[in-house]
Amino acid sequence: MSICKPSGVIIQRGEEVLELAPGEHVTFGRGATDLVLPDPSVSRLAGRIEAVDDYWTISNLSRSATYVVDNPEGGGEFVKVPPGRVRAPIPFELARVRLPGQAESFLVFAPEHVLLHPDAPRDGQETVLAFPLDVTAKYFLILVALCEPRLRDPFSTVIPTVPEIIIRLAHLGLGRSAVNFHVDYLARVKLRVKTPEHPGKSDWQRAALVSLALRHDLVTAEHLALLETRGRPPS
Repeated sequence: MSICKPSGVIIQRGEEVLELAPGEHVTFGRGATDLVLPDPSVSRLAGRIEAVDDYWTISNLSRSATYVVDNPEGGGEFVKVPPGRVRAPIPFELARVRLPGQAESFLVFAPEHVLLHPDAPRDGQETVLAFPLDVTAKYFLILVALCEPRLRDPFSTVIPTVPEIIIRLAHLGLGRSAVNFHVDYLARVKLRVKTPEHPGKSDWQRAALVSLALRHDLVTAEHLALLETRGRPPS
C-alpha cells in the first residue's frame, strides 16, 4: 500500500478523505465531529488528531476505551492510547487507528520521515553489524517463515511449528533435525537470544526469534518475496 505523501496528514475512512496541514486538527466520534464513526460503543467525542510538521498526534478523549494504533506495513508494531491520553505522538508513516466497535477504524497517512543520507560522511572506525544475517542462507529463510504470520497480520499470535516450516520450505528438503539445528543456530549465534529462567512452552525459542527479528526490522514484509511459490503458509 502506498500513497504520495504531501506535507501534512491524510485521514481516510472508506471513501471519506480529510487533509490536514501542519498545525490543523480534526475530531472523531459518533457525534457532531469532523470524522463521524456511527457506532454506539464509540464516544460522541472520541478523540482528536493533530498534524505536527513531519508527524501527528492522537488524543483519546473517551473515559474508558483504549485505542490501538498499528502499522499495517510493519512487523506487528502498535501503540496503545489509554483513556485521557492527550497528544500521543505516532511514529508510523502509515497507521490504522482501531476503536472499540464493529470494524470502527480509519487510516492515517503521515509525511515521509526525514532520514540521514546513507552516503553522509562518517568519521572513525566502521560500526560492525549487531546481527550479521545472510539473506541467501537457509537459516534466514527459516527466520522469514517463522515471522510470516506476524508480517501478514500484526495481531497474529501464530508461531509456525517445525512441521509447518518443513512444508513451507519444502523445496529445501529439510527434515526436523535440520530445522531444529538452524533455529538453534539463529538463537545461539546469530541473534543471541537469552534463555529465560523458566522457558515454559516448548516454542519459546521460536517465539523469541520472531519477537527480536521484528522488533529490530531484521525481517520485513519485503522479505516475504523469498517465500513466494515455495509452499503454502500455515493457516
